[in-house]
Amino acid sequence: AGPSAPAGGNGSGGGNRSLLPARYPPASGGNEDVQIGVLFASKAMLQLLVNPLSGTLIDRVGYEAPLLAGLAVMFLSTATFAFAENYATLFAARSLQGLGSAFADTAGIALIADRYAEEPARSRALGTALACISFGSLAAPPFGGVLYEFAGKRVPFLVLACVCLLDGLLLLVLAPPGGTGARANMPVGTPIHRLMIDPYIAVVAGALATCNIPLAFLEPTIANWMKDSMGASEWEVGLTWLPAFFPHVLGVYVTVRLAAAYPHLQWFYGALGMAIIGASSCLVPACRNFGQVIIPLCGICFGIALVDTALLPTLAFLVDVRHVSVYGSVYAIADISYSVAYALGPIVAGQIVHTMGFAQLNLGMGLANVLYAPVLLFLKNVCQMKPSHSERNILLEEGPKGLYDTIKMEERKG
Repeated sequence: AGPSAPAGGNGSGGGNRSLLPARYPPASGGNEDVQIGVLFASKAMLQLLVNPLSGTLIDRVGYEAPLLAGLAVMFLSTATFAFAENYATLFAARSLQGLGSAFADTAGIALIADRYAEEPARSRALGTALACISFGSLAAPPFGGVLYEFAGKRVPFLVLACVCLLDGLLLLVLAPPGGTGARANMPVGTPIHRLMIDPYIAVVAGALATCNIPLAFLEPTIANWMKDSMGASEWEVGLTWLPAFFPHVLGVYVTVRLAAAYPHLQWFYGALGMAIIGASSCLVPACRNFGQVIIPLCGICFGIALVDTALLPTLAFLVDVRHVSVYGSVYAIADISYSVAYALGPIVAGQIVHTMGFAQLNLGMGLANVLYAPVLLFLKNVCQMKPSHSERNILLEEGPKGLYDTIKMEERKG
């Protein structure tokens, strides 16, 4: 069998690969595992480099145009995967996905935060987006594997390319770029370097990176561990992550409901999620069969849902109360946090397993999450603040004073 075929990555910078034998010709020279690791990490690495620029651009030109551009790049890169016949082309296509994600991911989440200005509507909308991200990530192995096996290597990528194309067309219909004309009079957003040194935003970014490390590090290592330690079959390996989608959706639902009732406890929901992730990560090496390993993986995804659903709206809230209510740069920081985890995962995780062992990898990831959870106490006071000084609420309280204010008020009334 040649190298495994790469599958599409998820919206937070990660990705899964098909575990079925591939039909790509082997790359000439080098270690296959290293080449595959670099291939997967290339998306997150480029995304990591481009995000500071994409966040600044989104703040200046608006959300819709960068989102459309990102979808166009994703369409091009995914279609390239379908017809790639060598490692260099696969690497270029995977890197191009990182460029598209840097714009599409950031602009999409920022657009939701802008359109849903008030709680609990903002948490519900962002929670729905997170559930869709989870579905794309966790359903990728069986989706890609089944289509790859029965329809060939091109079909999964062509299907995903069509999804990107359809999404772009829907965007043109529902939110055409430049349709409102509000951007010309919109306030200048806070520069991304100033947001990065905001201690509260830094705490949230660190939590997002830390909570995603178990998922990013387990994806490239758990398949070999399951085969070696429990003799798992191909279908078991391929379906490892799919059941975790359901507790992830449950975590999103629970957090949205709790946030609606007790919005000042967002920091606590995030800390609880990190504690659950830490405990679940430590349990993975103790599993001895497929049924057992599903339980801690479900716990990890449930905890990630709590952290993401609680802290992504908190980022928008922090911008509202401490900066200017423009969200491109702050969600670029969130995407950077995800990309750090997924850039390191495919390259670093295998080396850790090789030198220290799979159990030590999981214990380290679990300990990191448990130790970071109390840090979120730092957000306790700021989560009780009211966004009375934000640009958005000044508009609501004082009424429109200019063209931009009037447009935003009309949009809100609509």
